[in-house]
Amino acid sequence: MGHYPEIANKIVLVTGAVGGLGTSVVRYFHAEGSTVICVDNRAGRSAETFSDLDGSRLTYIDNIDVTHPDDVETMCQQAIDTHGRIDVLVNAAGGYRAGDPVHETSLDTFDFLINLNTKSMFLVSGAVAKRMLDVGNDGRIISIGATGGLKGGKNSAAYSASKSALFRIIESMALELKDFGINVNAVYPSIIDTAANREQMPKSDFSKWVTPDSLAGVIAFLASDAAKDITGAAIPVTGRV
Repeated sequence: MGHYPEIANKIVLVTGAVGGLGTSVVRYFHAEGSTVICVDNRAGRSAETFSDLDGSRLTYIDNIDVTHPDDVETMCQQAIDTHGRIDVLVNAAGGYRAGDPVHETSLDTFDFLINLNTKSMFLVSGAVAKRMLDVGNDGRIISIGATGGLKGGKNSAAYSASKSALFRIIESMALELKDFGINVNAVYPSIIDTAANREQMPKSDFSKWVTPDSLAGVIAFLASDAAKDITGAAIPVTGRV
């Protein structure tokens, strides 16, 4: 685990806080001394998941659908009302569905992936950036891409499109916000070693996958002063896949 003393006093908002990656991100920043705002779409899960941590540096915002504009506005307002600012946003909410050829992919699957991976990041990043600009503080916006977003692949058009669009949003926001001291970056893993992925791919060599803790460490680096001159980047964290 890398150590970044300068993030000890940061206010860090994490969407998808109880997901396979989000849990590690929350714990990593908390261990570094940050105050972490845990966002989840259900009530009580964050408090239960992080009951072993110092609650004085945790805020729970529950029942938030990050694909819904009103919920995103509610989330941001609660964060500002409680802490006065947001220093770091980690868009850890996201998802995957096993693919089919385009001619066999349902609109439901396409909408699900675009909404969860692209629309959520677009809404949350925009709303948080607005608060950063309103307050006038420097900030870091960090999202989760995927190797599948770099190019199309067989039976993965919907997922690939959702992550490719995410990269384009990051690039655009980085150019729009760089003169205001707000850095916008992404990490992109190959396969994250989560329980859900192991269940979907039980015959894989899990030792080659990227651990959530490893990915969380790179995210913390992007939030640190060591990355103050990095914006508009997509950093590969692909393990041995």
